[in-house]
Amino acid sequence: MATRHFLTLMDLSSEELKQIIERAIELKTLRSQGITTDLFRGKVLGMIFEKSSTRTRVSFEAGMAQMGGSALFLSPRDTQLGRGEPIEDSARVISRMVDMVMIRTFGHKTLELFAAHSRVPVINALSDSYHPCQLLADIQTFVEHRGSPSGKVVAWVGDGNNMCHSYINAARLCDFELRIACPQGYEPDAEIVAAAGDRVKVVHNPVEAVRTADWVSTDVWASMGQETEQQVRTKAFDNFQVNHELMSYAKSNAVFMHCLPAHRGEEVSAELLEDESISVVWDEAENRLHAQKALMEFLQEYSA
Repeated sequence: MATRHFLTLMDLSSEELKQIIERAIELKTLRSQGITTDLFRGKVLGMIFEKSSTRTRVSFEAGMAQMGGSALFLSPRDTQLGRGEPIEDSARVISRMVDMVMIRTFGHKTLELFAAHSRVPVINALSDSYHPCQLLADIQTFVEHRGSPSGKVVAWVGDGNNMCHSYINAARLCDFELRIACPQGYEPDAEIVAAAGDRVKVVHNPVEAVRTADWVSTDVWASMGQETEQQVRTKAFDNFQVNHELMSYAKSNAVFMHCLPAHRGEEVSAELLEDESISVVWDEAENRLHAQKALMEFLQEYSA
């Protein structure tokens, strides 16, 4: 059986994605009941971090521990990856010693090259192009609160970044309408948009995107590696804050999501972030744990 990787959501079929979400919800319920599993007993996850993280490291490391396995934290400072060893050589070596590898990196090509030379499943824990693990958690959160996203209207307000690209892929797999509102010059990759066909619309007015939406999401205006652009981006995104006024254009039972960390007062108002009648960000953050456990279980099963 060929090794399965998870570099973008498109590595899954719609049915497989649904299966993972259902299992994530089941694992969450089992944990709340104090029921444990040791499906990963003797298994080791290698975690390669070129970008810093809170939710990614804690969720993967805790998830492995809760299922009987263990995780190794690897940074470029501590490995030959930071000393110029070719990616393909590191992949060949590391994948002979662990059972799965998750990578949080800058260039998406790094992930693709590593996966091409890995004997074990490789998981994209964030690249500059995509953040598919976060979308697993986001989809799970919507299903828990509002049911299936199929046929719904989802609004993305902000930068056409890696999160936005993964929302576009989610629209394709989950069959929802995605409206993307971003300033001129900050649109998502045109090829990724084109691949989604009529499921995705790009506009430059947040109200147009949010009107009648069931689900509204945003992210910081300057992602990791873009700190020097903060001042320019703050000016460009000046009218793109998601707050109660903007949410008033969405459906009355719409939910708000943010992948965190959030810059209160910039891309989201502090009042909206803390309004648990609309904001589901804390459930969303927790669901990284459950969704990734279900993902790792799936990859192990289909790569055995």
